Amino acid sequence: QVQLVESGGGLVHTGGSLRLSCAASGRTFSSYAMGWFRQAPGKEREFVAGISRGGGRTDTADSVKGRFTISRDNAKNTVYLQMNSLKPEETAVYYCAGRYVAITTWVPVASREYGYWGQGTQVTVSS
Repeated sequence: QVQLVESGGGLVHTGGSLRLSCAASGRTFSSYAMGWFRQAPGKEREFVAGISRGGGRTDTADSVKGRFTISRDNAKNTVYLQMNSLKPEETAVYYCAGRYVAITTWVPVASREYGYWGQGTQVTVSS
């Protein structure tokens, strides 16, 4: 099992940047594919970005391509989401998610494919 704790959320102006971190407990972090999702009030949770267990493959939602970057440091049991050029409509609670995978290159993109979730961190983008 793995426990996930997000940090780095906050208030930022339109066009600003934030870097989210997700620290994982456990000794098998490198066996987990990791993802970031977000959920705005009244909306469904949506995929933002994912990364394979080794970090060699990533997948990013079209809406954030070129602005958001997911990365991981397996030595630190941490996954990151660098968010640039933020927009007000991206105000949401951002969640980190993990899934144990045997396939090294698989990046799950559906929330139902992840079994472990953090508590979320609020990102607010002011106009």
